[in-house]
Amino acid sequence: MEHKNEEKQFTPRDLKPGEKGRVIRVGGEANVRKRLLDMGIVPGVEIKLQKIAPLGDPLDVLVKGYHLSLREEEAKNILVEKLEEP
Repeated sequence: MEHKNEEKQFTPRDLKPGEKGRVIRVGGEANVRKRLLDMGIVPGVEIKLQKIAPLGDPLDVLVKGYHLSLREEEAKNILVEKLEEP
């Protein structure tokens, strides 16, 4: 069962523009993790990938009603599960 759950876990970079995910875990070094948490990226929050810059970095995500630019280096510390659209 645990392996099946792991298959549903991604980083925001794995989402396609318009897809939503729910944050499962925020990791990384202490200063990076604190910065992400301070920006509202906390476990349980829903994020939506709005767009990806032409060269793939940064990512524009919608969190709690505001846009947030994340560098790919930051985004890899965020673990999300994809949410199915109804």
